[in-house]
Amino acid sequence: MTLFSVLLCVVLWGQSNTELLEQNKDLLNRIEKLEKANAKKKHSVSQRNFRLGVYGEAVYSRHFYSNSWQRYTSPELYKDDDGHGQVDIPHFVVMMDYDFGRGWKFGTELEFEHGGVGSAVEIEAEETGEYESEIEKGGEFVIEQVWIEKSFSPAFNLRMGHIVVPVGGTNAKHLPTQFFGNYRPEGESTMLPCTWHQTGISLWGRKGDWRYEAQLLPGLDAFMFDDNYWIGKGATSPFEFKIANSFAGMLRVDNYSIKGLQLGLSGYVGKSGNNSLKQDNYKDIDGIVSVVAFDFTYDANNWIVRGSADYGSLTDSDKITTANIRNRKDSPSPKDKVAKSAASVFVEAGYNLFGLSKNTKLKDQKLYLFGRYNYYDTMLETEASIFDDKRFKRNCYAFGLNYFPIDKVVIKAEYTSRMFDTPYNTEGAFNIGVAFTGFLVK
Repeated sequence: MTLFSVLLCVVLWGQSNTELLEQNKDLLNRIEKLEKANAKKKHSVSQRNFRLGVYGEAVYSRHFYSNSWQRYTSPELYKDDDGHGQVDIPHFVVMMDYDFGRGWKFGTELEFEHGGVGSAVEIEAEETGEYESEIEKGGEFVIEQVWIEKSFSPAFNLRMGHIVVPVGGTNAKHLPTQFFGNYRPEGESTMLPCTWHQTGISLWGRKGDWRYEAQLLPGLDAFMFDDNYWIGKGATSPFEFKIANSFAGMLRVDNYSIKGLQLGLSGYVGKSGNNSLKQDNYKDIDGIVSVVAFDFTYDANNWIVRGSADYGSLTDSDKITTANIRNRKDSPSPKDKVAKSAASVFVEAGYNLFGLSKNTKLKDQKLYLFGRYNYYDTMLETEASIFDDKRFKRNCYAFGLNYFPIDKVVIKAEYTSRMFDTPYNTEGAFNIGVAFTGFLVK
């Protein structure tokens, strides 16, 4: 009972009028309920302005191939290797946003990859088996997003800060409930930064069945390009800041005209050569990166089908290769060759087997039987002076099950096979894991 209610009781009691007090009990109860309702309303309004969410995965893998650094340089020696097992936490992300009102909103994502940060030593299989010391423990902690947004209308929103760059299907839809495998599709997550995030400005909106997004960003850094990942490491910086001598543009358009079907087209173009701190090697290199990507998702009639196709080109790849190799031995650059083009094609399809059942207990659960194919080549085309290593042309297959006991939790199991041209050995693996996504406070 509040102070006001107590005082009113004292006044009524002082009148020594028991009958009047009884008559006003109903009034006292109404006052107390009203004050509680007002307090609850204030609390709920504050809560509605703030959202807290999480997503992540935990995976066990059994690899049926050697983990030796020599498995590519001497594949014949490791053809019958028994393989190895490992556990991993690919991603754990905390998401928060707050609505300030009057169209202003704040958002952020804090991401832990592969178990967090620390110091680790690796044997580099892509080079000569040398030991590399990393300021990480199998992974990293990064601020994936932190931005302020002003919404003028559903069709016109301005976002400023550290933002996701939605080039390709995986960058646009990277939550673990948005792909069937335990790991994100290999092609896009190798040849492109993934999840691609940079500091910049975004203009986006939706009108009817169309959504658009345009971004202005710092260019990628050719200092971090290599043969295995192509431009995939170019969005990150080994320094405490990101060089922004040159800028790039991104445009994405999505259509939702057909029920259950999303179609997306995205593109990126920008200079990379003079975006390095080591300017004497790169100052006369443009290194123009161009990427075009198409992706789609169909989710209806118990089917989910996803796919994407990506093609990218890089000018001055021979000059960038020379500059990278000339970097100091103690520099964080991979110091490796880079191709003038790369490509990826990906498709996966799954059918909800529980959709065939008439059991009402299964109506809120889903069991998808799925298959996946992914081709990618991070050295699709090379300049004449650069050796085209066929090790980076890969065909990946997978099949398995995804069980959703509830909408935001999925248990995944699949067998994957990564195939190379001769003489490299096929790399098979069995993965099983659990993934989740959802808001804890909203």
